[in-house]
Amino acid sequence: MKWQSVLAIYVLVWTLCLFVVLPIGVRTHEEAGEERGKGHADSAPVQHDLWRKALWATLLAAVVTALFYFNYVYGWLTLDNMPVPRPPDFR
Repeated sequence: MKWQSVLAIYVLVWTLCLFVVLPIGVRTHEEAGEERGKGHADSAPVQHDLWRKALWATLLAAVVTALFYFNYVYGWLTLDNMPVPRPPDFR
């Protein structure tokens, strides 16, 4: 696998991981017991901590991409060893 392919997969996985970690630990103004600013949504977070979430997404994406790459190289999990129903004429 070319390094450009690994980089593209990493970027896709990073984006998915960011969306996974974004809602973790979010508290609204009501949950924090603070006054909500004028024009803010009821679900707006008190503090978003985007840099910390980006760091967690980076670490998680690195692990997931490494697992994907090593599975690609060593073939740990393939369609041949997965217990899924297949049509009779499948290989």
